[in-house]
Amino acid sequence: MRIVAINGSARKGGNTAHLIREVFEPLIAVGHDCEMIELAGKTIGGCTACSRCTKEKDGVCYGRKDDGNAVITALLEADALIIGSPVYYGDITSETKAIIDRLGRVANGNKGLVRKVGAGVVAVRRAGAMHALDSINHLFGIQEMFVVSSSYWNIGIGRDKGEVAGDEEGMRTMRRLGENMAFLLEKLEG
Repeated sequence: MRIVAINGSARKGGNTAHLIREVFEPLIAVGHDCEMIELAGKTIGGCTACSRCTKEKDGVCYGRKDDGNAVITALLEADALIIGSPVYYGDITSETKAIIDRLGRVANGNKGLVRKVGAGVVAVRRAGAMHALDSINHLFGIQEMFVVSSSYWNIGIGRDKGEVAGDEEGMRTMRRLGENMAFLLEKLEG
């Protein structure tokens, strides 16, 4: 099965990317195809509420001519989604929020996410991780997706690039998240 992860960080290859790669390891080990799309360097605007996506029902966001549609298409075509974000001022990044809003709106038009598998991943320096994770999980719940959890909240602690690797509990949590996602995907495939 195909798993697509979004890294909503402004830093390519930073802590959020490291966490996502840790989730990927058990998934790749059992043969799943995993791809991470980093939003850093991409232009992603928010939803314009034009409603054309819900009228056309073709999986396209018409309100913006930016990098968002390529990301939305990849997520709609995936069997499972991972949405990762660092915490910025107690919440997810604006780019992550823009993708969530636009993806949710486009998916509403054609039930493109119903019964798919989703997991949120959050990199945090100090506080706000639970709110950020909750923001991601709102998309999964509203879209009738199966939300995968781990042995603890899907967060890793670190500030400087790569520092999250030193959070042993966070790394164990990410690996377990990948194992749980692989288990659920196997059950859904069967």
